[in-house]
Amino acid sequence: MPKPRIATLQARLTGLWGRTTGLLSSGTARPVASRTDVVAQPAELLDRASTAYPGDFTGTFEMTYGPRPDGLPDPGEIVWTWVPYEEDPSRGKDRPVLVVGRDRGWLLALMLTSKDHDRDAGQEARHGRRWQDIGSGTWDSQGRPSEVRLDRVVRVDPSAVRREGAVLDRERFHRLITVVSGARPGS
Repeated sequence: MPKPRIATLQARLTGLWGRTTGLLSSGTARPVASRTDVVAQPAELLDRASTAYPGDFTGTFEMTYGPRPDGLPDPGEIVWTWVPYEEDPSRGKDRPVLVVGRDRGWLLALMLTSKDHDRDAGQEARHGRRWQDIGSGTWDSQGRPSEVRLDRVVRVDPSAVRREGAVLDRERFHRLITVVSGARPGS
């Protein structure tokens, strides 16, 4: 049984090494990671390699806007990463997310979709899901309009972010903050 944990740790450390040396799998250069508040350190990776996804974020936090052109994920940026399924966090899907804040070593994000949920708004509402149109942007290679899910804040391991998709403009970000604060239970 220890071998799978070692393989997982090796894969994560290999990914961290690739990001630290400034190389991405897509072949584009990325600045060397240096901000300790965003980049998972080896000790954190060791801890996370042996633990499962801690669950979606349900507390309160300050949503901030602070994109920086440094190749690291910041609030206000749409990035691509693995997002766990709500009903089974051991499984998930690669998708774009909007980074909206931080919780200790985790990024906090809202997931995006190109699916139009206006068509099934009643069904989504019955399940407690709320979506907001945000338009299109460079995060979608086909230029499709996107929606962001307002009622689910996922935790994202910064070392699992594969690429930046775009920076959401400040005006759209602040409009979302207003809508999200009314959509999340307990906020």
